[in-house]
Amino acid sequence: MPPHIYRLPFFTCLLCFLFIPCLSLDEQGQTLFSWKSQLNISGDTLSSWNVADASPCNWVGVKCNHEGEVSEIQLKGFDLQGFPPVTILRSLKSLTSLTLSSLNLTGVIPKEIGDFPELKVLDLSDNSLSGEIPVGIFRLKKLETLSLNTNNLEGEIPKEIGNLSSLVELMLFDNKLSGEIPRSIGELKSLESFRAGGNKNIRGEVPWEIGNCEHLKMLGLAETSLSGRLPASIGNLKRVQTIAIYTSLLSGPIPDEIGDCTELQNLYLYQNSISGSIPTTVGSLKKLQSLLLWENNLVGKIPTELGNCPDLWLIDLSENHLTGNIPRSFGRLTNLQELQLSVNQISGTIPEELANCTKLTHLEIDNNLITGEIPALMGNLKSLTMFFAWQNKLTGNIPGSLSECGELQAIDLSYNTLSGSIPKEIFELRNLTKLLLLSNDLSGVIPPEIGNCTNLYRLRLNGNRLAGSIPAEMGNLKNLNFIDLSENRLVGVIPPAISGCESLEFLDLHSNSLSGSFLGTLPKSLKFIDFSDNSLTGPLPPGIGLLTELTKLNLAKNQLSGAIPREISTCLSLQLLNLGDNAFTGKIPDELSQIPSLAISLNLSCNAFVGEIPARFSDLKNLGVLDVSHNRLTGKLTVLSDMQNLVSLNVSFNDFSGELPDTPFFKKLPLSDLASNKGLYISDGISTRPDGLTYSTRRSSAVKLGISVLIAVTAVLVLLAVYTLVRARAAGKQLLDEEIDSWDVTLYQKLDFSIDDIVKNLTSANVIGTGSSGVVYRITIPSGETLAVKKMWAREQSDAFNSEINTLGSIRHRNIVRLLGWCSNRNLKLLFYDYLPNGSLSSRLHGAGKGGGVSWEARYDVVLGVAHALAYLHHDCLPAIIHGDVKAMNVLLGPQFEPYLADFGLARTVSGKPDTGIDLSKPSSRPPLAGSYGYMAPEHGSMQRITEKSDVYSYGVVLLEVLTGKHPLDPDLPGGAHLVKWVRDHLAEKKDPSKLLDPRLDGRTDTIMHEMLQTLAVAFLCVSNKASERPMMKDVVAMLTEIRDIDVGRSEIDKIKDGSCGSKEPQVISHEKIIIAHGSSNCSFAFSDDSV
Repeated sequence: MPPHIYRLPFFTCLLCFLFIPCLSLDEQGQTLFSWKSQLNISGDTLSSWNVADASPCNWVGVKCNHEGEVSEIQLKGFDLQGFPPVTILRSLKSLTSLTLSSLNLTGVIPKEIGDFPELKVLDLSDNSLSGEIPVGIFRLKKLETLSLNTNNLEGEIPKEIGNLSSLVELMLFDNKLSGEIPRSIGELKSLESFRAGGNKNIRGEVPWEIGNCEHLKMLGLAETSLSGRLPASIGNLKRVQTIAIYTSLLSGPIPDEIGDCTELQNLYLYQNSISGSIPTTVGSLKKLQSLLLWENNLVGKIPTELGNCPDLWLIDLSENHLTGNIPRSFGRLTNLQELQLSVNQISGTIPEELANCTKLTHLEIDNNLITGEIPALMGNLKSLTMFFAWQNKLTGNIPGSLSECGELQAIDLSYNTLSGSIPKEIFELRNLTKLLLLSNDLSGVIPPEIGNCTNLYRLRLNGNRLAGSIPAEMGNLKNLNFIDLSENRLVGVIPPAISGCESLEFLDLHSNSLSGSFLGTLPKSLKFIDFSDNSLTGPLPPGIGLLTELTKLNLAKNQLSGAIPREISTCLSLQLLNLGDNAFTGKIPDELSQIPSLAISLNLSCNAFVGEIPARFSDLKNLGVLDVSHNRLTGKLTVLSDMQNLVSLNVSFNDFSGELPDTPFFKKLPLSDLASNKGLYISDGISTRPDGLTYSTRRSSAVKLGISVLIAVTAVLVLLAVYTLVRARAAGKQLLDEEIDSWDVTLYQKLDFSIDDIVKNLTSANVIGTGSSGVVYRITIPSGETLAVKKMWAREQSDAFNSEINTLGSIRHRNIVRLLGWCSNRNLKLLFYDYLPNGSLSSRLHGAGKGGGVSWEARYDVVLGVAHALAYLHHDCLPAIIHGDVKAMNVLLGPQFEPYLADFGLARTVSGKPDTGIDLSKPSSRPPLAGSYGYMAPEHGSMQRITEKSDVYSYGVVLLEVLTGKHPLDPDLPGGAHLVKWVRDHLAEKKDPSKLLDPRLDGRTDTIMHEMLQTLAVAFLCVSNKASERPMMKDVVAMLTEIRDIDVGRSEIDKIKDGSCGSKEPQVISHEKIIIAHGSSNCSFAFSDDSV
């Protein structure tokens, strides 16, 4: 072998050795790779970052310049779970763009971020960064884009922001920034987009200097605490396209200079406290597309000049105090799609010119003072999907031309004075799902053409003068879920064809003149039936047992006869059964006691039932109301003694006998509810009927003697009373003056009345409610004002009286009932309040209407207002005040359904020291009644210290009550469970949380469903068994405020996704897990295995 052959391996190795440095990763690549090695990366993330490469220029997210130096790093949407690599990357001196977005980065932004002199783009958005914005950023003189939004950054916006003279985009929204917007913002002459919304603690006013940013196109400061007026300098922004400062605290008028923003397309100022009139200069905004000013304090007329804005497609001025007419100039807005003017004081007629707005999809003018007829030209609106004009003063006929609006899905013309017949043409609307015409003056018949409207889901024609029969064609409506034809003049039979409504759950036909028998073939899906106050005859058919979903059955005030069919026992969901005022006969069937859900009411009164109350009635342990009066029942009442949840019982006018059960409930029953039972007596020997006294043999003689003496004494007392009355009338005014002089009176407001004006009206007819400390009366004084007057229960309740006047006399809050004054003497203690006409939250949820009309939006506003009130008591009062009896009954509703926390009879103050409160282990500090059953925190029962956190628990129960629609002690809950336990068990079993929500809130948008589930999570925090784990009320307020989506209750077109500032699009929520940011502490909580 030649010698040179042996040299070949040597030269090969030498060449490889010399070339290895050329093939190794360069310094910049090593820098990037060292950062990668510090990250907690899973899977193939950044798999292209390979140490074997010579250069990082081809790596994912990395770009290099012509010299091969790294100039751009752009990483988005990876789960890197690390720290910002600023310190590591300092050697990349040519870096011009650094984008590290949605990487789950944590920690603070290093101050060394200012060491990249060539940087033009810095995007660290959508991470979990904390701390303050480092001042070092403001050394980046070439920076054009700064995106720090959607993190947890705190502190103020540094005034050094003005140093970034090249800045074009400044994104700071959705953080936890505070303080004022620095005036130096006006030095950013090149700024085109400034978004700092979603920072609740940014306060102060919009700086005047913002007008110096002449290139600004986007100004987003929504969902902050900015207050004061919108500066007139806003008119200098000649290029601005979107101004979004909604859900803040702005006040004062909209400046006329807004008309100088000639490029403006979107003006979002809703949910503020802006006052004054809408400036006429808005008519100069020729490019305006969206005008959202709802929920402010605007007054005056809607400017006709708005008709000069040809591109307008969305106008929402609802929930203000606007007056005047709907401008006819709106007819020129041919691009208009949504016009929302609800809840104002707009008058005049619906202008015919609106018919020119042929693209209109939503017309919402409800809750105004609009008069006149609905124009026939409305038929021109071929794209209209929603027409709401309820609660106005409309008259005349419903125009048949509405049938030409082929896209109509929902019509609500309720609560007007519309007359004439329902046009048959309206049922040609094949897309119609909701037709609400209740409480008008409509007459004629229900057109048989209704059967053509096959998508109809909800039909309410109640409260009119409709006559004729119910058309059999309604049986064609397979999707119909809700029918209310009550309070009309309908006659004839209930058509058997109605069984074809296979989706029907609610059927209300009460207060008509219907005849015939009760159908045995009603839809099996029915949950609610009310046929009361008609003329139905015949027996109740066995087919009633097929309605296994039925919860309420009211057949009172008919002429039904025969026995109650035993098959009714298969209605296992039945909560309320009212068969009163009929002609039923026979015995009460044992099978009624086999309905465990029968908990609300059982009314069998005014029939001809005989025999005894079935022995198994004792199994109805959850029943609240039982009325068997006016029958022919016999036997004893002992069987009722085990029915522990009874709150009302009437057995009068029967033939019951024997001793009344010796229980507290029966001892408190009014004699009127026991009257006219010949052999029934109370344990002390007092009969319920004078002609049928019965006594035990041992006591008979003594009792007879006692009765004789009693009669004699009574006769003498009656004579004395008559004599006294005559003398009193003779004394006249002198006696009255002496009585008035004996009162101690304190008034906090000027009220013109005498004490006699109040006292003489303290009658049962004026009672409007009771509380933990007294009974409340509605009393109108001579001046015409109406007061709510609370009479304390008894003299021993002086502590509650003093608590109420000491508490309410020294505090003021918009969501706490106002104490106007009080008076007292030795025998009577009275408190005077503002009269609130809409009752209590409890009555709205569980009263006659059963909360059906209480929307989620209204419920949310109520619970948020109560949260504000409690936060004020706990955190703003010194010393702090514990309410002590938070419950739905103590939340009163004002004229606009604004909430007021009431009944401070159990309120107590606590010291400002930590861990102090009311020690229930000490009898001297124990309130007379520590709250209300169903709402009391666990520490009440264990005699632990009561603190503000006890109010938080009670508030959490109210939240659950509002969300679920169920009373805390709702007997319909499985096994008689408490509401809190029911919710806990449901979640522990990993069931769908949305199934907990009130079914009356079904059909909500995904956005609102998201909000309700988030609120459910807040409630779950509040009802923790451990007081230390419950949030403070100020945190509850923060959480509730934070979770409200920007466009609750608005239509889909309302949801401006790209232009809305300070807000993210609604997250997609899994029903397995509900997550919410906890106030300002960035703690997250969820419904998961660990939390239930």
